Amino acid sequence: MDKIFKTLVFFLLLISQSFFAQQISNTDQQLEDQKIEIEMQKNLKENHKWLDERIDQLQKEQKILETKKKNLSKSESNLKSTKEKINKLEIENQKIENKITTSSISGEELQKKRIKTKENELNIQKLKLTQITQEKELEKVMSNI
Repeated sequence: MDKIFKTLVFFLLLISQSFFAQQISNTDQQLEDQKIEIEMQKNLKENHKWLDERIDQLQKEQKILETKKKNLSKSESNLKSTKEKINKLEIENQKIENKITTSSISGEELQKKRIKTKENELNIQKLKLTQITQEKELEKVMSNI
């Protein structure tokens, strides 16, 4: 009986030692899992921070591009408007010149029409200078895109 009792005690000690070793192993595993989880959370926060910074940067770039696009559109519109004004004045001058050559008008009226054509020519030259400036501005805007 003593032998059975010793065997039983030995067996119980062996089981309890195995049980404690398993609990220590489980605790070590839990600690390792917690370390991994903390590291994952840290990496996740760093990735979110990087993504937020990248989103901000891209939004700034988008605003810059939108501004450049607006500037380009405005420059093109200004140039088109100037060309239309030049064309309109040139057509008006042609009409006045046709009236001068085809109709018999008084000297005073003739003088007024010639003054008007000279004024139009002056305005056309001013608009052509404006057009040159606008073309340069348009080229500058296009080169910035």
